[in-house]
Amino acid sequence: MRIFSRHRAADWVILLAALTAAQAWADASALTLEAAIRQALQRSPGHLAAQSATQASRESALQAGQLPDPMLKLGIDNLPVEGPDRWSLTRDFMTMRRIGIEQQWVSSTKRAARTGRADQMVALQEADALMYATDVREQTARAWIQMRHAQRSLAFATQLAQHTADDLAAVKAAHRGGKAGAADVSQAQLALARAQDGVARAQQELATARIALQRWVQADVDRVDDQLPALTVPAAHLDAVHLDEHHPTLLKARRAQQLAEAEVTVAATERRPDWSFELAFSQRSSPYANMVSFGVTIPLTVNPSQRQERAVAEKAAQATAARLQADEARRTLVADVDSLRATITSLTERAAWLTQHALPAAQQVVDLSLAAYRAGSGPLSSIFTARRTLVEQRLQIAELERDAALAWAQLSLPLNTADVPMNENQP
Repeated sequence: MRIFSRHRAADWVILLAALTAAQAWADASALTLEAAIRQALQRSPGHLAAQSATQASRESALQAGQLPDPMLKLGIDNLPVEGPDRWSLTRDFMTMRRIGIEQQWVSSTKRAARTGRADQMVALQEADALMYATDVREQTARAWIQMRHAQRSLAFATQLAQHTADDLAAVKAAHRGGKAGAADVSQAQLALARAQDGVARAQQELATARIALQRWVQADVDRVDDQLPALTVPAAHLDAVHLDEHHPTLLKARRAQQLAEAEVTVAATERRPDWSFELAFSQRSSPYANMVSFGVTIPLTVNPSQRQERAVAEKAAQATAARLQADEARRTLVADVDSLRATITSLTERAAWLTQHALPAAQQVVDLSLAAYRAGSGPLSSIFTARRTLVEQRLQIAELERDAALAWAQLSLPLNTADVPMNENQP
């Protein structure tokens, strides 16, 4: 029988066409992973908001070490309210028109402590912005990887449907020539129906993945590049000794700890109250002399053990909590990094092994099923089953590659704020 003669030695090439079809998406208009991440960061309102919050904290830090504004003081002293001179500003010799200025004096130690606290707040805000940018980067990468996988799945499903449709046409021709039975036609029709349902399911998954990616890049995405980045983990910022300096999650935790410690320093300086100094000039009517007054206001620290010392103890406890939380975050992060590294290694090795061993075996089953059917010693259903198995094997490999890429996306992080592009609308 010559029903499947068109598949002969070219059958391997036709089945490999699923990969070729997926790679055909990678033309000049396909969205690359790098471009998707760049667009997501540039167009993210949340990213712009995080940058604005960082700028706000910088502006606040610039005023943290300044003295309070002086106060202008105006008044009337000793104004009569009874007798013949009542409400007169000039007739009574004790009545004075007073103008003065008062300045609260904050020690240089206090101002330095407050400036240090403000600087730590800026550092924490920068870490928070970096952490947000990292999340945008990861979520965009995950959406891009999912869309790439959906494209490949659709290509595999479409190839299988086309192949099954060709088989159905050949079986119908053979049936008309008396070389195939009605059961063979029914089997081919059932296989085509299943393949077409697989195409519909793959199209739905691709549409869902496209919507998810467009949410991050904020633009229409027709297709994405089929080329995955090398799934290697940059080691510099993921080594245990460098996590505190570079990983956004731990960087934020450590800076929160440093801010809490700066709060302790500020609270300690608040043990000593701020003095206020006042200088006033008082004018009296002629022939009485004008006067100058000078005064100092000193807050009294009544029961400091229950007020100032309590405030210091509160901030110290908060600093201890922040340090312990950072230590716990570090232990968790080290374990997560090691786990993700192991996951990437395992998934990539499994995908490579299946590509080298299982995929050729599945192709061989297809070839043997074809040969057996042509020789009249094998059923048509075995061919459809073998082809579905081959496609499922390719899908399994693609899923392993996708899962490895998703794990990689969690590890491949920007090292610092310089690695995060500014929003295109940011001044």
